[in-house]
Amino acid sequence: MSEWYKDGLSFSCTQCGNCCTGPPGAVWFTDEEGVAMAKKLKISLEDFYGRYARKIGIRWSLTENVISGKYDCVFLDRTAEKATCSLYEARPLQCRTWPFWRENLRSEAAWQRAKDDTPCPGMDTGKLIPANEIRIIRDAE
Repeated sequence: MSEWYKDGLSFSCTQCGNCCTGPPGAVWFTDEEGVAMAKKLKISLEDFYGRYARKIGIRWSLTENVISGKYDCVFLDRTAEKATCSLYEARPLQCRTWPFWRENLRSEAAWQRAKDDTPCPGMDTGKLIPANEIRIIRDAE
């Protein structure tokens, strides 16, 4: 079956931070990612989990800060001109694969909904990402 995005999709992060905020949610991470994030922050793994993580069921998620009624990822930094991730190089896979998540790629309507709901100004703009690269990113989840 041919994907609706067989010709690729355009995406270029604008550093707006919109994908890192919104309604309450979860930013899942693995134990290995927890180690990498603690190392990036130069703190112990125990301190990392105590300060920046919460358990939801059997999984771990990053905590959020409520700012102006929105739930920002604890590592979203809005102090500069652009929104940045203070853990960018060590950010979890969930963050590294946005917007090429399976649920966003199910259909053109799902892609448009993600673009509108986030809202993500980088979707459908900038660099054309070929379908084969999108599949690799999508399947990494």
